[in-house]
Amino acid sequence: MHNQHIWKETTAEGEKREVRAIKFGGVWTIQAKLKNEEQWTYYKEAPAGDLRELHDVLFRKYQRRRAAYEDVVLIEKMLADRGEKTKAQLETEAEAEAENE
Repeated sequence: MHNQHIWKETTAEGEKREVRAIKFGGVWTIQAKLKNEEQWTYYKEAPAGDLRELHDVLFRKYQRRRAAYEDVVLIEKMLADRGEKTKAQLETEAEAEAENE
């Protein structure tokens, strides 16, 4: 059985981008394409921004009981292994810095 999560975003240049994250056999595959492209780009190592967004998508689905907590933890581990932080961690740090100023 596989999990598939899809989201759309707008790039800094104003182009629409669709991202798909598929978990099959315990391995995440992330692919993306711009609206005007015909071929999907498959990432061997997904961009950190896409992993952060996937974490947010999974966490929101987990809260509605539509995703497994293990998937959320797996993405957090993938980010931590790369030295990256989740959006929530980055926001918490930004709030702490704002309070210290």
